[in-house]
Amino acid sequence: MHVRRNDIIQVTAGDDAGKTGKILNVMTKQNRVVVEGVNYIQKHVKRSEKNPQGGRVQKEAPISASNVLLICQNKNCEKNGKGVRTGSKFLENGDKIRVCYKCGSEIVASE
Repeated sequence: MHVRRNDIIQVTAGDDAGKTGKILNVMTKQNRVVVEGVNYIQKHVKRSEKNPQGGRVQKEAPISASNVLLICQNKNCEKNGKGVRTGSKFLENGDKIRVCYKCGSEIVASE
């Protein structure tokens, strides 16, 4: 999977194309991600202690991981603040990192 939890991404396809958000959940087996503020659905819920009125609840639904791109945080990159394809690179100590294809800078997930 080319994205991880807490990554800032841009949606490339669908009704929410062009929107950006933070990844809340990654479902690797289904190849889907849940993004904050993207792909809202209306879920109908019965009355309960937690929801005394019942009715409709708005929540984020998962979207395909192939429809998102990581955002490059490097200020010198021409794709700064936009979705960019990523590659991987090995460091001298053997660690594998994700890098921007345009500028080659490291992409770090925010905590």
